[in-house]
Amino acid sequence: MFHNIPKPIQDQMTALEEIDGRDRQDGTPQLKRLRQVPPETGKFLALQAANTPDGAWIEIGTSGGYSALWISLAAKERGKKLVTFELLPEKAEIARKTFKKAKVEELIELVNGDARGHISDYEKIAFCFLDAEKEMYKEFYDLVIPRLVPGGILIADNAINSGERMQEMLDQAAADEQVDSMIAAVGKGVLLARKI
Repeated sequence: MFHNIPKPIQDQMTALEEIDGRDRQDGTPQLKRLRQVPPETGKFLALQAANTPDGAWIEIGTSGGYSALWISLAAKERGKKLVTFELLPEKAEIARKTFKKAKVEELIELVNGDARGHISDYEKIAFCFLDAEKEMYKEFYDLVIPRLVPGGILIADNAINSGERMQEMLDQAAADEQVDSMIAAVGKGVLLARKI
């Protein structure tokens, strides 16, 4: 997957990395920034997605589409499609353009809307990446975990640097007998929960 990333995808990854870097240096307000994962988290996501059982792939929080580009590498390899949800119209528009330029529209379906209104459409989820507002993580955890197939995984970003905002969900995952879970020190830390 990583040795032959198609040029249109690589070009869009590079462009988003440059925008994100500039925004962080300029002090762009957090809600206006892309707020994307670092490349090592993208690789981690792709590797995990590539090894999931059969079922739907979803992403909650598209932003500019950077993490979805990484996941699309696994989707292409596995013959899957990622459905990604972005609440903010301006970020959804950036992602739409990103996917078109990267030529991954057949691998990624972008939904501009609140994922909470759509998750019930998926009864068999194999892979879920959660990277939304941290105060909403517990609600999303409660929606996704019951819908994971055995061996399916939920990955939640910012598990190390989020402070108290994610703690309730992290504690719940650690005690949840439906999953095996751990926090991996990748990027800003990710919660990895695998359905038993």
